[in-house]
Amino acid sequence: MTDLIVKEDKIIERILSTELVRVTERAAVSSARLRGRGDEKAADQAAVDAMRRELNRLPIHGRVVIGEGERDEAPMLFIGEEVGTRTGPRVDIAVDPLEGTTLCAKDMPGSIAVMAMAEAGTLLNAPDVYMDKIAVGPGYPTGVVDLDAKPEDNIHALAKAKGVPPGEITVVILDRPRHADLVAACRRAGASIRLITDGDVAGVIHCAQPEETGCDLYLGSGGAPEGVLAAGALRCVGGQMQGRLILDTQAKVDRAGKMGVKDPKKKYDMKELASGDVIVCATGVTDGALLKGVKFHPKLITTETIIYRSVTGTVRRIFAEHRQFEKFKLD
Repeated sequence: MTDLIVKEDKIIERILSTELVRVTERAAVSSARLRGRGDEKAADQAAVDAMRRELNRLPIHGRVVIGEGERDEAPMLFIGEEVGTRTGPRVDIAVDPLEGTTLCAKDMPGSIAVMAMAEAGTLLNAPDVYMDKIAVGPGYPTGVVDLDAKPEDNIHALAKAKGVPPGEITVVILDRPRHADLVAACRRAGASIRLITDGDVAGVIHCAQPEETGCDLYLGSGGAPEGVLAAGALRCVGGQMQGRLILDTQAKVDRAGKMGVKDPKKKYDMKELASGDVIVCATGVTDGALLKGVKFHPKLITTETIIYRSVTGTVRRIFAEHRQFEKFKLD
């Protein structure tokens, strides 16, 4: 008698080729209905509800390791929640149902619905705290930049590796008061700055495609959960990233410890943030440099989704027309 053995990575590939797209599509469409309404919470909740419904239809035994917060703070898609039909492979799930809630609420560019799926135990179970990050795209020697180096040193090192003067390096930084000194240091080095109001997952991904986006280097602090998602996407297309959790109170250190973080000062590289076979899927909510947003037409809805897979380095873009659009309201 011959046993039929299906490798787990093949199961994950099959799921993600179609079903995973539906997860972010539904989240994007649901939140896009609230674009420009000025209600961040309502838009985020719409995305969460839709994403959770779709995840629970997948033939997986998933565990949310990056979610909307701890269980007492988030009623759905909380860290530790199990999703899927519980009949398939065990996988880690990382979600940001609506990255750029402010962007969506104000109908500004760059809001996306994004999630990652990976083999169980391969995504960093990061607490909902800030993380210091540095990221560059592909084609550079290992260690060309370092999280512990001064911004000026990183810019000069990257410029040398790229074969250009520092003035041709563009640094992506979240536009926050805490980054005032960082921005000043980068400008002293001669680099140009692209300030983004929200969306540091997309900000990191932009550095992986400098020929299209004009972005070379990502610097600064942002959400740790977003850091894990960004690392997963960057692994798929090439590049380097480092991150360190900002655990500046004992309460945060204790929380991180309960989630398995043994060294609160550890500097994580990209593969420590997201290892194994990881796939990242994102659908545009509003138009942006990475993706086009949801479009509502009289008889159909259109979406654009991008899927990254680390084990193959594959990047797929899916432009979809949804003619049975009433299902987006009824499901």
